[in-house]
Amino acid sequence: MAKFAHLGAVLICGCVLMSLGQVVQAEVGLTIRGVIVAPPSCVINGGSTLNVPFGHDLVTTRIDGVNYKRGVPYTVTCTGHSSDDMTLKLQGTGASFDSTSLSTNNPDLGIRLFINDSVWPLNTLKNFTFPTLPTMQAVPVKNPGSSLTAGAFSASATLVVAQQ
Repeated sequence: MAKFAHLGAVLICGCVLMSLGQVVQAEVGLTIRGVIVAPPSCVINGGSTLNVPFGHDLVTTRIDGVNYKRGVPYTVTCTGHSSDDMTLKLQGTGASFDSTSLSTNNPDLGIRLFINDSVWPLNTLKNFTFPTLPTMQAVPVKNPGSSLTAGAFSASATLVVAQQ
């Protein structure tokens, strides 16, 4: 009796014939083939840091999550990818008062991100089809009920692009 099991693209046959107490064993050659591909190579913004300058004239009492919204200009260049289905993720630490917004060096100030005009919570994936990149924006937000102190601020995060 022959038994066949199909595993992926490999057909395995285990055959044993019995005749009058003798065991006859059959052998067959097996060829396995495949193609190994290198992972896609993608570069964000030419390998340079993305900077979003908010300027030097932000008024502490006007920071409300709407005022001072800025576009985040970025580029993504990929070679050797087999699919145009990609994801973006902004990895960073959330503000103490709003974990979906990026923390800054001012504990009462965060940066809220938008992708295609919708709030983009920190550390979440956004699907897109390469080479059409989603539009990204950033806006300062303050801890509700707080009074911001004047001074320079900064924040940092990592933008990750991946093939699905």
